[in-house]
Amino acid sequence: MRIDILTLFPQMFQGPFSESIFQRAVDRRLVAVNIHNIRDYTHDKHRTVDDYAYGGGAGMVIKAEPVFEAVESIKSEAYPEQGGRKELPVILLTPQGRLFCQKIAEELSGHSHLILICGRYEGIDERVREHLVTDEVSIGDYVLSGGELAAMVLADVVVRLLPGVLGSEDSARDDSHTTGLLEYPQYTRPEVYRGWSVPEVLLSGNHAQIARWRRQQAILRTLERRPELLDKASLGVEERTLVGRLKKSQSTGGGDK
Repeated sequence: MRIDILTLFPQMFQGPFSESIFQRAVDRRLVAVNIHNIRDYTHDKHRTVDDYAYGGGAGMVIKAEPVFEAVESIKSEAYPEQGGRKELPVILLTPQGRLFCQKIAEELSGHSHLILICGRYEGIDERVREHLVTDEVSIGDYVLSGGELAAMVLADVVVRLLPGVLGSEDSARDDSHTTGLLEYPQYTRPEVYRGWSVPEVLLSGNHAQIARWRRQQAILRTLERRPELLDKASLGVEERTLVGRLKKSQSTGGGDK
């Protein structure tokens, strides 16, 4: 996968993309990340990327010209045989976008090339939204100083879904939200720590029982912490019955686990 990121602050990406799983993915050539300074696509001596908004108002707005030229330059370099007219996701990170989730990450991981545009200031010229961007994404219902942190989050979540990035493909399958549920509790050695023991089922060696326990614990944890997720989760008849029993126990003050 190739990811091109357009930003006014390219140095912000040096740390997050040069550590841990992401750096290993780059080293193994599973992903290539290119950071582009939007100022490099301006043509005046001051490298102006923003201007006052028509109609007045506080703050500055990112100009359309350098953003269009940056995206067109990237496409022309990447797809010269198509005259730079390749259709691919051009994503604006903005609080007005669709709320980012694991499902969207899985959707984006199916593409071979993503272009991410980091918003700043009071916003971006609307013509970028109307005629250049193909998607708008938000990582939450709050306002950041810019789209850079959101771009890092999106890239990290998407890249770890690429084949070969994680040591085991089971790691991604078991993650919270991947199955529609939060992840089950995890334990490691020692077996007893400060009097707190690892659940006996995990020491039994019975893989079927362990799988069943983990599934039940994932359902219970989701019910306790994010119950709205259960409405969309893929649950069997017995699991739906379990959820109903647990809800009833909660409403009556019981402690059924």
